[in-house]
Amino acid sequence: MRGFSYEKPGVRPVRRLEQRPLGGPISAELRINERIRVPEVRLVGPNGEQVGIVPIAKALELAREADLDLVEVAPTARPPVAKLMDYGKFKYESAMKAREARKNQAHTVIKEIKLRPKIDPHDYETKKGHVVRFLKAGDKVKVTIMFRGREQSRPELGFRLLQRLADDVEELGFVESRPKQDGRNMIMVIGPHKKKAEARAERAAARAQKSRSGSA
Repeated sequence: MRGFSYEKPGVRPVRRLEQRPLGGPISAELRINERIRVPEVRLVGPNGEQVGIVPIAKALELAREADLDLVEVAPTARPPVAKLMDYGKFKYESAMKAREARKNQAHTVIKEIKLRPKIDPHDYETKKGHVVRFLKAGDKVKVTIMFRGREQSRPELGFRLLQRLADDVEELGFVESRPKQDGRNMIMVIGPHKKKAEARAERAAARAQKSRSGSA
């Protein structure tokens, strides 16, 4: 797109600027075209070039000639800043970026594992495997030690077991909430070192690598 100036270019077909009724959904976001009710704006061209401060009528005229929309991008500036752009395309690209951001947003998930103070070695390894899997997926893990009968008088057994588990998975997670007694139970929360989005990206990369290796 060529730079803009005050010289009136040759006459060519133009489209009618879009006009939206007052109170429509656009007013809650950006004012465009005739909805911009100020005497002048600091105009920015479609490629980011600074046109300068121009009367609103001139800015609208330049928008018509370029077959673009005049969009008020900084309404609180003095004077407001308006840019020439394809507003429909801008809205679409903004929606896609927001969608991608939501897709990659980390959603906190808390998994729970329950252990007994005198758990046998095989069961311990199985439970630890679950914790490892959860942490690799970017999830938090709530570890609950369940005391029964006389076990309630030996809280140190639960504490040592939780400390052992924390040490065994320290490469994948950290103790976010230290062990604390909750009635007949003792609870500890382990948080993952990697965020949910990072874990998801690594799994996707691993699947892609596996797929390439299989097709080679």
